[in-house]
Order: sequence, then structure tokens, then C-alpha cells
Amino acid sequence: MSKIKLSKEFIRNTVKLALNEDLYPSGDITSGLIKNDKIVTVKLLSNQNAIIGGLLFAKQAFALIDNKIRFIIKKKDGSKVKRGSLIALIKGKAKNILIAERVALNFLSHISGIATKTNQFCTLAGKKTKICCTRKTIPNLRVIQKYAVKLGGGTNHRFNLSDEYLIKDNHIASSDLRSLVTKAIKDKKGRKITVEIDNLNQLKLILGLKFNTVLFDNMSIKSLKQGVKISNNQYETEASGNISLKTVKSVASTGVNRISVGSITHSAEAVDLKLEI
Repeated sequence: MSKIKLSKEFIRNTVKLALNEDLYPSGDITSGLIKNDKIVTVKLLSNQNAIIGGLLFAKQAFALIDNKIRFIIKKKDGSKVKRGSLIALIKGKAKNILIAERVALNFLSHISGIATKTNQFCTLAGKKTKICCTRKTIPNLRVIQKYAVKLGGGTNHRFNLSDEYLIKDNHIASSDLRSLVTKAIKDKKGRKITVEIDNLNQLKLILGLKFNTVLFDNMSIKSLKQGVKISNNQYETEASGNISLKTVKSVASTGVNRISVGSITHSAEAVDLKLEI
């Protein structure tokens, strides 16, 4: 699987694009009204309980505007914070802090939101079942979102289409299940093979073939339990399909090894954070 890399250069380039989006073509015309060079200390606070994430992105936003701004981190990425917690202190010219404020908060609130929601799923699923993200990510933000999943205690599924074979329902509808799995085994070159099924008859068709994971899609709790039993430790097992915070505990109770949840990246609510002068 491709590794998630958050190098200094990646963070810098990503934040630079975000600032360009916010400041083109005439800069921050409102903050430009401030003519003095008043130095202030600003508190970064959480308005809710959360898992914090994205501090290096926020720090970079201020540094790109003014490298004399000091961003003093009080809570590390992955930390649990309570409502009212002090996450960081920002010291520098008020005008320049205000220019970078929204971009910094956007990164923080989004990354923290994914980490927080992932952690909620992980807590309910328990220690024996991994919560995995999917490719249902915002285009060009996949690295950031999958990083956030890891902060929340989740597991990264494949990063892109080259990472592993994932034979899904539309592949099967376009061909033959057993022949697809057989060809993937022949061509795998060290890659993992996951096969998605939506009924137990499909599982029986491929039992004994040497692939890695069977993915039970949109199956009932009863069928999931049967599927796990049939797999009998021969394959890693995974469940997916409209799994929510209300249902994840019962899905985990079936004994599946993994649960993939698209909502932790595609619809996680932003964490409410603020800067207070």
C-alpha cells in the first residue's frame, strides 16, 4: 500500500495553494485596513470535545504570511481535547495573524473532524475490529484525509487503484467472479487481493482460492455471522455498506476483522475551533 507522507514540502505546498485561493487577486482587503503593527497573543481554542489534528498545516499558514509569527503548540496531533481546551498560542502582528486565520482553521477543523469521527467509530467497534477508510475522499485531499483517519485510531485502506486488487460488484457484473479472482492471483505480484460479495453463494464459489480478504457488502447481521464462520480464518473478513455510529457495534459483534466506513472522510463534521484575541 502507498504510504501516507506528510513531508514539510507537501505541507508547505498544500497550504500555499490554499492561501493563494483565499488571497488572489488583491490580498485580504479587510485586514489591510489595519495600519498599525500591534503585536498580539491569540489563543487557539476548541469549542467542543474532539481529537485535534492539522497543527502543522495551521502553523505553516501563519509562517507563509509572516515568518516572525510564533505558533506555540500546546496539544499534539492526535490528542483528545475538551471544550475550552487551549490548543496553541499564536504571537505576532495582529494584521498578519488575521490574514492566515481562516486557512489555518479550515485545515484544523477538517482534519480534526475526520479524526474525531473516526475515533467515535473505533471506540464503538472495540479493539478487535479495525475501522478503515475508503477512497471516498475529496479530490486532491486524500493524503490529508487518510492522515486524519490514522490520528483518530483508524486504518488506511488502499490509497489508490494500484495498491491492491479490489474486485467489486461491477467488476463481477462485467465478467465472471471465479475467473477474475483466479486471474488476480496469477497476476498479483505481491499485492493483496480483496473480493467483494453481496451474498454467501458468491463466497462459496471462491472458497479455497488463495486471496486475502473477503468484503461483505450491505449484508445483514445474520449473513455476516455466517460469512465469518464460513471463512473460518482462511480469509481476513471485512464489512461495508451504510455503516453508521448506530450500527457499527452490532456489525463488529459478528467477528469481522475490519469495517470500512466511507462517511469518516466524505461527510465528517468539522470541529468547531476558534481564535480568540
